[in-house]
This record gives sequence, structure tokens and C-alpha cells, in this order.
Amino acid sequence: MLNLSGKNALVTGIANNRSIAWGIAQQLHAAGANIGITYLPDEKGKMERKVEELVAPLNPSIYLPLNVQDDAQIDRTFAEVGEKWGRIDILIHCLAFANKEDLSGDFSKTSRAGFAQALDISTYSLNRLAGAAKPLMTEGGSIITLTYLGGVKVIPNYNVMGIAKAGLEMSVRYLAAEFGSQNVRVNGISAGPIRTLASSAVGGILDMIHHVEEVAPLHRTVTQTEVGNTAAFLASDLSSGITGQIIYVDAGYETVGM
Repeated sequence: MLNLSGKNALVTGIANNRSIAWGIAQQLHAAGANIGITYLPDEKGKMERKVEELVAPLNPSIYLPLNVQDDAQIDRTFAEVGEKWGRIDILIHCLAFANKEDLSGDFSKTSRAGFAQALDISTYSLNRLAGAAKPLMTEGGSIITLTYLGGVKVIPNYNVMGIAKAGLEMSVRYLAAEFGSQNVRVNGISAGPIRTLASSAVGGILDMIHHVEEVAPLHRTVTQTEVGNTAAFLASDLSSGITGQIIYVDAGYETVGM
């Protein structure tokens, strides 16, 4: 039986109730995990208040700011986690961003700054957070990130994010090789299209969802809960032999040729 009682799970990337990270946090909590939440800070504190209200039912024992483009803040946040918890068992990475103008049009016209920013936030952040968590993962554990089919196949209006996800998936494999010696597993979940704050920046997201409903073997899209259940499985001892893998949770869409 899936049981995460006594496990400390740090979840990043919750923006609102549509966030896949929110679905994951709920399922980890339902399985008994002790939840910690990070939020993206802003000058007016709007995101802090919004996310804090949303996650209140999970009774998170940690609630801290985290801007993955700020190395000093990353170090401070993980230092506070270490002081509060002593260890991390589960790290959930649900972070991605690209400028809207870099997601459409000719890929060759992607700006240098936009390309660098997309990979910094969406790809390098996994490496950076994993490195910060490593000294705290003293009893083994699980690192889980979110990816998408656009990292292996061409998806309209995805452009530079496809490159970021491709790099993210390779990062999963390299991190799995590095962390395996301390019994920390690293995996990715490739979820089907779900309407979220991040996906709303991708042009034609509703068309993509309708297409999946038409051609996927299950003839529907997936839910936050289904992705969350998969994350809970990957975080648990039930998946103790799985690492360096990308698990598709997409109603079977990835298997379809046409």
C-alpha cells in the first residue's frame, strides 16, 4: 500500500489550483507526507498570499520563497529547510517558463536572451535544486520533475520550450546516475496537456486538448489527480527500482502514430 507517512516532501511550482504541482502536493499529502511549499516571490506579495491560502488545507510545515534565478535565495531556502526538517525525502520540481514571443513563429528567430532564460528556469533549475537538496537527502529519496512530449517531438507553438524539456529529460538521466549511490531516485513525468497557468502561454492549447481526446487510446485527457497519483507512486517505495525514467501520463497519446 502506498504510504508516505514520515516523509518530508518539498513541492515547487504551485501558482494556483490548476497547477499540476498542486495536484501532486494534494496526493502526497493524502498518502501521509509532511508537505513543504515554495512560492515565487513578487514585490507586492500577491503570489505569497494566493498560494498560502490555497495550500492551507495541507497544513504545510514549511512555506518559503524560491526564485530559481536567485542563487542566494536558493541557498537560504534550503538552509531553512535543513534547519526545520533535517532532511528531505521528496523533491518535486514543477518549474517552467518561456516568453510568449519565443513560443510561436519561426524557431530560428528565438532571441538569445529568451533562449537562455527558458533553459535557466525550465532546465537548469532542476540541476540547481537537486544539488541544493543533495546534502539533505541523507536517507535516500525521490526527485521528480515534470516534462512534456514537446521535448521529444515537434509540437506547434512550443519552440524553445521543447529544447528546454529535452534538456530536462537528459538532466533526469545524468542526475539519476549521480544520485543513485545515495539511494536517491530521479524521474520525470510527461503529462498530457492540461490547462494550467504555464500551458495557457502555449498557443492552441484547447485545440491540443481536443486532439488528444480524439486520438488518444483512452479518448480523454488526464487530470491533475492522475499526475499526482503517479508522482506519489514515484515518491514511494513501491517504485524503488525505478530511476532515470520518463513516465508518460497522457492517456496513451505518446503511443499513437496518427
